[in-house]
Amino acid sequence: MSELVSLLHASLLVADLARARAFYEGVLGLKPNPARPTMSFAGVWYDVGTGQIHLINLPNPDPVTGRPEHGGRDRHTALGVTDFAAMQARLDSAGLPYTLSRSGRAALFVRDPDGNALELVEVGGSDGGVNDRALDPV
Repeated sequence: MSELVSLLHASLLVADLARARAFYEGVLGLKPNPARPTMSFAGVWYDVGTGQIHLINLPNPDPVTGRPEHGGRDRHTALGVTDFAAMQARLDSAGLPYTLSRSGRAALFVRDPDGNALELVEVGGSDGGVNDRALDPV
């Protein structure tokens, strides 16, 4: 029987690629993967652990306004961070609003400039190992 064994990438639609890159690279600290092939639309890939985030510069068919304030109550992509306090300070320095996880664990929810919700969860180390508390509900 075939089974799913890994999440390879998450694709996020963005309206303004330069603005999105300023967030993902400038605030979150991701570095673009130059191996992205030429496609019929603009975009960028970021390696995150063994997976990737794909930013796709295409029209978004979903409403951006009217989404829940707390990203944990919306569809979201969860990313592990090794220093939660430092990431929180980066978001504060950039003036970006976020909400803390309602479970009390070291996690927060922030939206990128296009309204895509991201959950940033403290993990055990640079290998991306999730600590026990990261498995608590949002």
